[in-house]
Amino acid sequence: MAPSRRRSALLAILIATGALGAAGSAGGAAAGSAAAAKPRTSLPIIERQVMCVTCKIPLDVAQSPQADRERAFIQSLIDEGQGEAQIKTALVAQYGPAVLGLPEAHGFDLAAYLVPLAAVLALAGVLLLLLPRWRRQARANAARPAPASALSEEEAARLNADLARFD
Repeated sequence: MAPSRRRSALLAILIATGALGAAGSAGGAAAGSAAAAKPRTSLPIIERQVMCVTCKIPLDVAQSPQADRERAFIQSLIDEGQGEAQIKTALVAQYGPAVLGLPEAHGFDLAAYLVPLAAVLALAGVLLLLLPRWRRQARANAARPAPASALSEEEAARLNADLARFD
């Protein structure tokens, strides 16, 4: 094969594979963008995030007629094509805010997030204040000489004899 024919054949192969790769990536991007445009939720995803209003436990572990009604309601909303946020809004409208597994992040419900955080910060502050004091006390105790033996020589000899008997 002549060098010019080889270059032409090689160029044709590169163009063909590039075109196929571009078409494949465009098709993949179109499928990916269609999936990204409308995120699909499922019943197990929502069940983990909401509560049974009668049992007061997560819906995914609840076994009661009310839990079954909630599942059916959620499934009907999923079948209508509603998203996760829309389903949660509909659940709150139907059953009240007790249906949500996590409290709202505003108003009084915000305390559910802030109180534990404040407690952890307060404990860390107490540790930062007390830790140097504890370390000073430990150093002072280590520097003190060991207390003298409170046993008399007779008691020490008897103790050693008793210990030797058990060896």
